[in-house]
Formats: sequence, structure tokens, C-alpha cells
Amino acid sequence: MLDFLPSPLKGALVVLLILLNTVVFLPFLLLFAIIKLIVPIAFLRKGCTVVVNGIARYWIGYNNTLMKIFHNVEWDVRGVQSLSKKHWYFVTCNHQSWSDIPAIQFVLNGKIPLLKFFLKKELIWVPLLGIAWWALDFPFMHRHTKEQIAKRPELKGKDTEATRAACEKFRYTPVTIFNFMEGTRFTPVKHKRQNSPYKNLLKPKAGGTAFVFGAMGDMIHTMLDVTIVYPNGTPGIWDYMCGRVGKIIIDVRTHEVPERFLGMDYEGNRELRADFQRWISGIWAEKDARIEALKAGA
Repeated sequence: MLDFLPSPLKGALVVLLILLNTVVFLPFLLLFAIIKLIVPIAFLRKGCTVVVNGIARYWIGYNNTLMKIFHNVEWDVRGVQSLSKKHWYFVTCNHQSWSDIPAIQFVLNGKIPLLKFFLKKELIWVPLLGIAWWALDFPFMHRHTKEQIAKRPELKGKDTEATRAACEKFRYTPVTIFNFMEGTRFTPVKHKRQNSPYKNLLKPKAGGTAFVFGAMGDMIHTMLDVTIVYPNGTPGIWDYMCGRVGKIIIDVRTHEVPERFLGMDYEGNRELRADFQRWISGIWAEKDARIEALKAGA
């Protein structure tokens, strides 16, 4: 509708309106977060969780509406027809830009449960955001280093146990855990430094994904492999806000996780670890070929 406006003006207006929306709704989210924190009554805490998840979905939906009003992006979306808000998912995606996250939210918001990230336990102390993440049931990870485990063998397996306990609340509430498996944004410099065997991707880090299936394997059986292609070149987040993105292709492939990887002991079982890495490498090779095909057909 307002795509005719100059790009910098569109970007400034979009950022301003997102900030205003955040200022309006953050106090309500924090209010229900505090109630959830101090009132030890199960059904009230569950009700607060429903409310804060609704606030987060609205916030994302509002941002998506701004994109429709101010921008004229051609969206080519594939593979989302069979997705459900009543199903548990693990989602990964190739990572090129900070625009990837709002683009994924644009496509998946309302089609699957709210995206949530594993966070380091220290982040719960971040002012305002820590309690917001807690209220939204973002799982806080308790990870011990190999050195710590070597010094104290009794710590082995405690990380998975602690995370499984933290995720227990998801047993009756569908959730989507999100992770960029490459661990960082793709750049030619990083690609060359890694000597990556893939043309369009960095090497996947299988450990974090294995940790999710190890801790939540009795709940999450399905992985969504999201592939994003920007045919006109990878945009920065400011380019995205300004509407300088002509077309975005998002291809979603659904993989049922092999049963042997559900609840697995990734660190303790060398053979299973190698098997899981081979499985991820196969998915990544298919993804690399798919990116080439999508680029060629764009």
C-alpha cells in the first residue's frame, strides 16, 4: 500500500512502529510474567503462559502486517500446507542475514507453535528480557564443558537431565524449538576458513541439535528444514525494513527424526554420534543442492 514511499522513510516508519508496539505490549507481558513467577498455582501459571504466548504472536503478527503495508515483497513459499499448531517441531534454517528471523516469522507465525530458542542459563538475569524469556518458556540450558566433566565425571548427563526437566512443561503444550545449525551467518570468508564441503552453506554443528533430541526426544519427533533464498542478493536487516527485498523464496522440508536419535546419549555413544552426524550431513548436502536449484529457477 505504502510501497511508493522512499526506502529510508519506510524503514524509519517500520522501526518506529515496531518500537511503539513493543513499548505498549512489553508491560503487559512483564505483568503476566511476574504473576507467573510469584503465584505458585499451576492453572494460573498455565493461563499466564497462554496470555504471554498470545502477546508474542500478536507482536509478530503486527510486524508482519507492517511488512505487507509498507513493502511489496514477492513471497515464494513452499511446503507449509501440512504444518500444525498442535504439533511439536524442531526448526533449523540456513543463516545468511538477520533478515532470516523476521522472514521465517512472517511465513510460520500462526502455522506452528511459537518459535523458542535454547538460551544459556546466565541470560535469565538480563534485565526485563530474562523474565520475559522465562515467561515465554524459553528453555535455559545448563551446559558443562568437557573439561568440567573430566574433572567431575558425576556431571556427565546432568545437562540433558536438567534440560529435560526444564522442558517438562512442553509435554502437554506444543512447542517449536528453533536453532541455526550453522551457528553463525554465512559469509565467503567464513566459508573459506572452514573449507566447507558445501557451496552455499557452512558446516552444520550437530551437537546442539542432538542435545534437543536427547532432552526432548519423547516430545519432538519432527524437524522442519527451512531453506531461504534471496534471488536478488542477501539483504541486511535495514534493507529488509526499508523494503529493498524484491523476492524471498522459503522452502520447508519435513523430516521425521529416526527413532534411534530420540532421547540419545550424543556425548556418551561414539557410534551413535557418528551416525547422527552422517544423517545431518546428508540433509545438509540435499539442502545445498536445493539452494542451487532454487537460485537457478528464480
